[in-house]
Amino acid sequence: MATGITKREQHSQDAISALDFYREPTALPPDNAEVTLSYPNKANRSDIIKPVPRRFLIVDGGNTTETSRLPENAFVLDDNFFVLNELIRENVKVNLYYLDPPYGTGFDFHSRNLEHAYKDSMGAAAYIEFMRRRLILMRETMADDGSIYVHIGHQMLGHLKVVMDEVFGPTNFRNLITRRKCSSKNFTSKQYSNINDYILFYSKTKSYKWNKPGIEPEQSWIDREYPKFDSFGRRYKLVPVHAPGTRNGETGQPWRGIMPPAGKHWQYAPTKLEELDRQGDIHWSRNGNPRRKVYWSADKKMALTDYWDLYRDAHHQSIKITGYPTEKNLSMIKMIVGASSDEGDLVIDPFCGSGTTLHAARDLGRRYLGVDASFSAAKASLHRMRQGLEPMGDYVNKPVKKADSLPLPLGDEKEEQRCGFVVDSRLFAAYPDEIRDLSEI
Repeated sequence: MATGITKREQHSQDAISALDFYREPTALPPDNAEVTLSYPNKANRSDIIKPVPRRFLIVDGGNTTETSRLPENAFVLDDNFFVLNELIRENVKVNLYYLDPPYGTGFDFHSRNLEHAYKDSMGAAAYIEFMRRRLILMRETMADDGSIYVHIGHQMLGHLKVVMDEVFGPTNFRNLITRRKCSSKNFTSKQYSNINDYILFYSKTKSYKWNKPGIEPEQSWIDREYPKFDSFGRRYKLVPVHAPGTRNGETGQPWRGIMPPAGKHWQYAPTKLEELDRQGDIHWSRNGNPRRKVYWSADKKMALTDYWDLYRDAHHQSIKITGYPTEKNLSMIKMIVGASSDEGDLVIDPFCGSGTTLHAARDLGRRYLGVDASFSAAKASLHRMRQGLEPMGDYVNKPVKKADSLPLPLGDEKEEQRCGFVVDSRLFAAYPDEIRDLSEI
């Protein structure tokens, strides 16, 4: 099995191949060359972050109040480019961005009651630059320990990976996460079933917040992973006491007269291994191979991988939703918020749609700000945050009872504050009655 080791650890020269004898007629780019996309009207970073003054109004029923700073715990109706630009001007530091932007599908999207939500019809170059400008603004506003998760479909995944490498640096790429979004019934006759979408996870620097997430394991997993029992009835598994790579210090020295396997080193200094053995935590095989006992405890979680199959979108009648198209799984967003931010941190969703990120942030004690340019998104987010969710209830010709039409509470979560509503003054001037109606939700 190949292992990742440093140059000083390898025991031989690089393998000889045809490349040692044949060279291409022109030189390849240097190893540290930056990879970027080229297209017309690609804006300079300095032009993107240049201040663009805007006036924002807090709307509460028939009252409007101009604000010099964007409030927290609010939904903002505006193009997120101007809101992100305003955050730079106000020197706001964001701990976590989660965004579920348009996927570049070429479709229009409507809510369950057929209200228009948004168009997703930009060409490839326009879409890439649209996203690049906003990603640059997001990076500019991020705290040094901040992270960003971009939820995207297969259509523009490769393009956005290159853009995010350009904006955040390839060394700050953390994961490409594959999420199972639906069941296998989503199929076509001339291609493979499309059942996944993707999340690009980056940090601003190498020092970023990380509260390792985990899930409750099923008993079958516990039985499989921790199959042994000691004399006290405790479950345990056996793991190696060596790791890849050679070392010149203590961990590279003999222990009990034996050396670790070739090309490896002890995980612990021999003195620590002796202590573990005295405690009975080393298992010796019949051929004299030492392994460490790792015990199961009830508080252990099963670590998440980069394949998420537990967070499908709404798929049965009892799930509570807003009815907004592309609405994402609340448990998934809560997991992301918990993993990459702490209580009191600022979480922003610049394409907040149905407000799932705002809901998750509020429930977990984070400050939040949601932005969207869609009136349908404003309606869904404000209703969700102020009135709660309603069951999916996808029944044919089901009569609507009076009790069924009432908004349901947020469930087990307590509503801690009323979600504010902020609009760009230009929008208010154009749609005053519609915006006042939204504020009454």
